[in-house]
Amino acid sequence: MNIEMIRAAAERLEGHARRTPLLSSPFIDHLAGRRVFIKAECLQHTGSFKYRGGYAAVSALDPDTRASGVIAFSSGNHAQGVALAAAQHGVPSVIIMPSDAPRLKIENTSAFGAEVVLYDRATEDRDAIGEAMAKDRGLTLIKPFDEPQVIAGQGTTGLEIAAQARLEGVETADVLVCCGGGGLTSGIALALEADAPGLRARPVEPFGFDDATKSLAAGSIQRNARMSGSLCDAIVTPQPGDLTFPIMQRLCGSGLVVTDQEALRAVAQAFLRLKIVLEPGGAVALAAALFRRDQIEGDAVIVIASGGNVDLDIYEQALKTLKS
Repeated sequence: MNIEMIRAAAERLEGHARRTPLLSSPFIDHLAGRRVFIKAECLQHTGSFKYRGGYAAVSALDPDTRASGVIAFSSGNHAQGVALAAAQHGVPSVIIMPSDAPRLKIENTSAFGAEVVLYDRATEDRDAIGEAMAKDRGLTLIKPFDEPQVIAGQGTTGLEIAAQARLEGVETADVLVCCGGGGLTSGIALALEADAPGLRARPVEPFGFDDATKSLAAGSIQRNARMSGSLCDAIVTPQPGDLTFPIMQRLCGSGLVVTDQEALRAVAQAFLRLKIVLEPGGAVALAAALFRRDQIEGDAVIVIASGGNVDLDIYEQALKTLKS
């Protein structure tokens, strides 16, 4: 896994992925006590950065291999990214999703043309299901984060951040990344190492599902005790990846942890001050900028708003925090 793979992925994504904006708001700056720049990946195709990794992985396959179809497992955002990328390449896709995934994500994945297979994330092993189906049907498995081409695709976000930060005159800052298995975090970290060494990636996770934070502190991969129970479903994973963790360990700062309620408050502030829609898992980095300000260094911080695929009832719950 290296910067050359990320640059190659950027070339394949040219004309397909959106170059998402780096947003700011004086109101957000005031709340955070420093300048805050928000990389709005919620405006990416499928409403999430995951399109980058999905397209990068599908487009990197040998044409004959790709024609047989692809399979992926995801709570929703990777699912949609792979499903759309497969449809754009004219190949079939099978997506394995937890039965408690937001209804919107399940419906969108199906609408992109994927065959959706549901499983119980508390009692069933998605890796085993995916590997078995891939073997039975001759499909290529595209893992959600521990896959080099997926990491490369997510890393293109970091290339854009490096260029956009230079235009804003930001040479030194923490880059807060909503972190599940670490594909986005590690990809961004590699891109920043090459193009903006003064910027440091830091993973942000929900309380109780902070495996990356604990792993970085322990110096070895730590596993979450449970796999469900957070509103931040998009970034609930068992543990960091075997590929992603060494990259994070080498390049990232310490992790940050926020509560579900703080994530909801960040969703509300993104709506009120930035006019963008975030899901709780896509808002944890903004929540850290707002509510963990004493754990962040410097007079500026860059935040990844990683996804906006949120069910209406959760969004209503978030907006109610504006009245409390």
